[in-house]
Amino acid sequence: MPQSSAQVTAAEISRIAGVTRATVSNWRRRHEDFPAPSGGTDSSPLYDLESVRAWLSARGHVSAATPAEELRTTLRLRAQSGGSGAPEGLLLLVLAAAGRSPEELTAFTESPDADLVAQAQRDAATAAESVPAAGPVRFGAGDPPVLRALYACVRDEGGQAALGVLAERELEDSAASGAYLTPAPLADLLARLIPGSPAGVFDPACGGGTLLAAAARRGARELYGQDSLPVQALRSAVSLTLTAPEAAVTVRAADSLRADAFPDLLADAVLCNPPYGVRDWGHDELAYDPRWSYGVPARAESELAWVQHALAHLTPGGHAALLLPPATAGRASGRRVRAELVRSGALRAVIALPAGASVPLHVGLQVWVLQRPEPGGPARKSVLFVDTAADAAAGAATAGGRGGVAATGRTRGGSRSASVDWEAITAHAVGAWQAFAENPDTFEGEPGVAHAVGLVDLLDDVVDLTPARLVRASRAEVDPAELSAEVDTARRGLVGAARSLARTAGREGWSAAGASVREWRTATVSDLARGGALTLLRTVPEGARSRAEGDGSDRKGARPDTARAALTGSDIARGSSPTGDPTELPGHTAPVIAAGDVLVRAIASADGPMSRVAGEEDRGALLGLHVHLFRPDPKRLDAWFLAGFLGAEENIAGASTGSTVLTVSPGRLRVPLLPLEEQRRYGEAFRHVHELRTEARRATLLTEETARLLAGGLTGGQLLPARETAEGDAVRGRGDDSPP
Repeated sequence: MPQSSAQVTAAEISRIAGVTRATVSNWRRRHEDFPAPSGGTDSSPLYDLESVRAWLSARGHVSAATPAEELRTTLRLRAQSGGSGAPEGLLLLVLAAAGRSPEELTAFTESPDADLVAQAQRDAATAAESVPAAGPVRFGAGDPPVLRALYACVRDEGGQAALGVLAERELEDSAASGAYLTPAPLADLLARLIPGSPAGVFDPACGGGTLLAAAARRGARELYGQDSLPVQALRSAVSLTLTAPEAAVTVRAADSLRADAFPDLLADAVLCNPPYGVRDWGHDELAYDPRWSYGVPARAESELAWVQHALAHLTPGGHAALLLPPATAGRASGRRVRAELVRSGALRAVIALPAGASVPLHVGLQVWVLQRPEPGGPARKSVLFVDTAADAAAGAATAGGRGGVAATGRTRGGSRSASVDWEAITAHAVGAWQAFAENPDTFEGEPGVAHAVGLVDLLDDVVDLTPARLVRASRAEVDPAELSAEVDTARRGLVGAARSLARTAGREGWSAAGASVREWRTATVSDLARGGALTLLRTVPEGARSRAEGDGSDRKGARPDTARAALTGSDIARGSSPTGDPTELPGHTAPVIAAGDVLVRAIASADGPMSRVAGEEDRGALLGLHVHLFRPDPKRLDAWFLAGFLGAEENIAGASTGSTVLTVSPGRLRVPLLPLEEQRRYGEAFRHVHELRTEARRATLLTEETARLLAGGLTGGQLLPARETAEGDAVRGRGDDSPP
């Protein structure tokens, strides 16, 4: 097989060898025969790929790069060497390859270059017939390496993995577009806010198709999407065809506001995460557009243009859920349009989310739920407002499970923030909305969290629809005695948590390793699995199920039913019991968790621990889609020892790939080779670290919860400050109005 001459960075060498970048730096310093830089700069050298591979092979380093990482590298090398294959052709090739058997894909990777290019040409042309608006595809002589890598990636990791790598590359090339994926939990929340099971769903700014995929998981069978970026539109079409093969998918590329590609479409539901803050959205040329039934949006109000665009594409009575910035709710320039949305009954609910829910991470976004009025339909008297941002800390502190606390950590931007507790947020938002939608006139709400406000109270000179302001007024409804009892309960819990943390932190037994850092031989998880020391299990995504059934992978532990919860990556980060929805898992592919299994999150982040050992409370739960399960042989591996080293920061970093989203490749994780007795000593130490982290998070969040209740009670008039007696003892105020 001919190889292209190419150059790689130190980071790419580390991924190829399955080691950290620090190890590559040590090789450069310690080994005189390590290949000299062949390009780049002193601070960022480049190395000849074939020389590096030869050097690694001579020392027994078999490539540890995953198929996805190999595809990522070959894409960069193809761009470096001027490959001719268009990105659209590669996206189509993913769709075609996903329908091939593993044996066929293996045969393609072993074909001569000319035969491989011809086969890829035929496959892409076949896929183009099932994807709207796909143009002709031409692959050239410089493309065989990337074609081989793509076929191998689809064979071993599935079409979605290959699609993600391709989209990652293309979005880098289009960074100025500001395109961001909607987080899956947020997409699921928006989909759940649509009542019933709509058959046809439209997303006029579909991006990668995340919202439409969420709608498909809830039963939608007609998916319509539009995006201004052709590569995004094609990516969405391919992704949706892979994840929902039974649905009718229609995606078109054009500017939705300026060039509506579905002028006659009336869908049962609209889901949308539109671009924010766009001034050049067509204000002047669209001044007389018939979509502006609620008023012409101001130049600074592109978001209200998207709101009316969504309403124009709904059947009467149909619902829409849009993710919008908080300024849309109160900006003066949008007052007239907001007033008409409220007066007509089109606006049904505004739900505030905590910061960190989606990009931009520093802003608390809002979900607007709308309904196209029906001729002769019931008159709307109120709008629901939900403030999950204020409730997030309380929900995290009071949630059930392993300590009932949400993890804290640093976002990729570096700012300190609490993890988004999607289970608590979804429960409050969906619960309040469903109760309100069922009977708005009798909806009682929840003080400080959910409140229905009459239209008359909203239609003032400002028409400010900010949930925090409107929900805050409902806090005065809390009974003083009830709040006082709640504060006492929280305070007692905090005192108990503080004592438990002090006991855990007071344990001793740590000692220095000696004059130098201890070193040991290690083995990859792939090596340990081949040797029978552990079994690696995962839940196979829907699109890859047919391939997995024929690839000989270990299916031991596959679930017989869905009558149990699923354990998610968020559960590991927060330390909670399994909370995932089992109906969202693909049928008969989710392993059942056993006590003693080691669970590792598949998406790397600093928001909480990356691993944990399954306890009795986890036994029988289903394995979520983004969690790796390691089942150790107890005669050879201690579970806590394994969990501690698998979840180590450096280990996770060395086994992760990607730029925006870091995906953990489980086979590349490394474990020290130690005797079982010594493993158990390390295991006990890691168990103690786990207990310390759990107690610290519990105490921290109970502190925040107690302080929140106290501050809210004092400012809301339900609590009085303590006053000192003559003897200096604090006495609780008795409700009299006498001055201190």
